[in-house]
Amino acid sequence: MNTQRLFETARACGCEILMNEPLCAHTTFKIGGSCIALIEVNSAQSLRKLLDAARADGVRIFVLGKGSNVLFADEGFDGVVLHIAGEMGEVRMLGETSIYAQAGCSLVKLCRFALENSLTGLEFAYGIPGTVGGAVFMNAGAYGGEMKDVVKYCTAVNRHGELEKLTNAQLDLSYRHSSIMQTGGVVCDAVFELQKGDKAQIESKMNELMGRRRDKQPLEFASAGSTFKRPEGFFAGKLIQDSGLRGFTVGGAQVSEKHCGFVINKGGATSRDVVSLIEQVQKIVQEKTGQFLECEVRIIPFKQEV
Repeated sequence: MNTQRLFETARACGCEILMNEPLCAHTTFKIGGSCIALIEVNSAQSLRKLLDAARADGVRIFVLGKGSNVLFADEGFDGVVLHIAGEMGEVRMLGETSIYAQAGCSLVKLCRFALENSLTGLEFAYGIPGTVGGAVFMNAGAYGGEMKDVVKYCTAVNRHGELEKLTNAQLDLSYRHSSIMQTGGVVCDAVFELQKGDKAQIESKMNELMGRRRDKQPLEFASAGSTFKRPEGFFAGKLIQDSGLRGFTVGGAQVSEKHCGFVINKGGATSRDVVSLIEQVQKIVQEKTGQFLECEVRIIPFKQEV
């Protein structure tokens, strides 16, 4: 794999390059070996140039935000990770009720900015451990709200290396889905359309939802958030609980005793532990309930699957 052009492009763009970077340090699961290199992306134009360079030489890449919905292999990632985080974390007002945020802006930062400006509509996202880019990419949601409700448009680099503006309709947002998942694009920024509200009420709602997260979710353990998608008409956690799998353990991975919809890293869990646990849960739940639980976490293999 010839990474020379990609690294030269990164240096020319002023992007930091971290060689042999352990991915366990960049994911909420705290699992995963090292990648060839991790590049800290600092702008949309840098991102476009890096993607072009990688494409030209066939370098395998993975675009990573806060790593809250990702499981890397124990061997690591046989490619280069483009990290979109703090250096692309700008957030600012765009008119009276619109907020512009770069892809690396955390959802917590975005929600607090909305609160400061007395704008309502994003309360549901407070506490989701992700970035704007990842949230738009997968149409993140919680407590009856989702990105679909508030995203006006986003800018993305498409598979041809071009910057394009995608409206809410063009994003085709549905449950844990966006058109970008199919087209291979990468979100650079997004604009959110909100409504004026009462600051005290907005803050109260944010605090209420954060309290519910702390009470019901195993936030004290490393995890990738909800492990399984919700089958239509059912709740994944309830199906797992009813199948007698509360606390089910493989190595260092465990079905949370606090919330069965979460697979947690109890300490020292490997990627193999987590994958084995997920597969066994899927098999047992289907046998006992007839429902197949689709995994929500993106499981990234060490080498490119042929």
